[in-house]
Amino acid sequence: MTADVYRVGPSYPVPRGTLHKEIRQRVMHVFRARSGLQLEDHGVVVLQGGKTPHLYNSDNEPLFRQEAFFQHLFGVNDREDCVGALDVRTGRATLFVPRLPPEYAVWMGHILSPAELQARYAVEEVRYVDELAEALEELAPPCLHVLDGGVNTDSGLPMPPVSFQGIEKFKLEKDSLFPVLCECRVFKSDQEIAVMRYACQVASRAHVAVMQAVKPGMWEFQAESLYLHSLYAGGGCRLPHYTPIFASGPNAAILHYGHAGAPNDRQLRDGDLLLVDAGADYYRYSADITTTFPVNGRFTEQQRLVYDAVLAASRGVIAAMKPGVRWPDMQLLAERFILSALREGGLLRGDLADMLDARVGALFMPHGLGHLLGLDTHDVGGYLPGHPERPEAAGLNRLRTARVLEEGMVITVEPGCYFSRALLEPALSDPVLSSFLVDTKLLPFLDFGGVRIEDDVLVTATGAESLCDVPRTVEEVEAVMAGAPWPPVAA
Repeated sequence: MTADVYRVGPSYPVPRGTLHKEIRQRVMHVFRARSGLQLEDHGVVVLQGGKTPHLYNSDNEPLFRQEAFFQHLFGVNDREDCVGALDVRTGRATLFVPRLPPEYAVWMGHILSPAELQARYAVEEVRYVDELAEALEELAPPCLHVLDGGVNTDSGLPMPPVSFQGIEKFKLEKDSLFPVLCECRVFKSDQEIAVMRYACQVASRAHVAVMQAVKPGMWEFQAESLYLHSLYAGGGCRLPHYTPIFASGPNAAILHYGHAGAPNDRQLRDGDLLLVDAGADYYRYSADITTTFPVNGRFTEQQRLVYDAVLAASRGVIAAMKPGVRWPDMQLLAERFILSALREGGLLRGDLADMLDARVGALFMPHGLGHLLGLDTHDVGGYLPGHPERPEAAGLNRLRTARVLEEGMVITVEPGCYFSRALLEPALSDPVLSSFLVDTKLLPFLDFGGVRIEDDVLVTATGAESLCDVPRTVEEVEAVMAGAPWPPVAA
């Protein structure tokens, strides 16, 4: 195995060198085509990697996770306080690392030499950060292209400014790089897809392990611990990429349950559904999967009504996905499936088109249908110049992208149906919305919780492919919870 391969034990080997060289080549191609700059104004991209993290003002250092743009371009997933430079004119990549004191080896292990680091990350050159200004002066670029101020459309937070000793000697160009790098991250190479496929396999197995082990009387956090054990012991994924949601009973109506104020701490009860939204992190790439299943292994009639509605939405959307499809149209398609099933079940009344116009769907699915997935769980590129803007209608305004689907995108498909008192109780008094709600049928569902089904889906040349492998139908879920193997053994 070559030095530039990333691998955790026997898990998937990531060929860092070829993966990130391919990414850098694509970035240069897109930059030259879309930056809007004249050729003579092309300079050197400078990215600052993640800083050594500290828990507030203590010397406690949480586990380091690399800044995503830096990881994408240079493949340095495990080293803090670095800077990377990519000369757009030549394609030459240089990594700048801290010059560490000898005592570092006592506490943290062997200090890799520049030659060892160059072999590990497959860049053209490795130098020290204290040489950065000198090295850039040698290149004599017309400017440095930086990410300063680029705003993440999910968090609303800007990229921090690049800072290093001697930066005042250079002209900084701040407009072109952020949209170019975001656009490049939207589309995954075959090598990136292979890493994400592995992360999805590991996460899928962990979901099945929980499904097979859960029972009434357990606590949500005990189910979470089983999941985390499966990720790491079974797949080398040290982290789940985001805070896992293990929401039972009414907690399943809380979209981001599991946070510090609601830490997966309810005891599972006979008759509950358990909604598990949990992913995996491998080489910084994310899996993001949601399963929902009955704690006692058998769906009730009420639970099956809601579950089948969401499953129909999931399968209908994935079947309809292909290049050229507008993502907001998929949100409306999912709502059609869910509202139709609720109307058939007697919880709603009226014309389906009128419901969609009145945005009744947002009462039951108040989040967007899905989000781009990659190095970040909510990956960048959802709203960029030249692409559709965020819709304004209720529910649709929660979409993390309104883009037209293209081959190579990886996007989550996560329809849900929730019975949230915070939404439904006011709606029952609303003169428009209440006309669609059958209160006598709906009120018994107010402590139901909710159902979400989430797949990580690759847009292909002709359609779409789910990267996940978990039980989905009622029959599959009940069989696995009763002890059947997954994947099923062929007859």
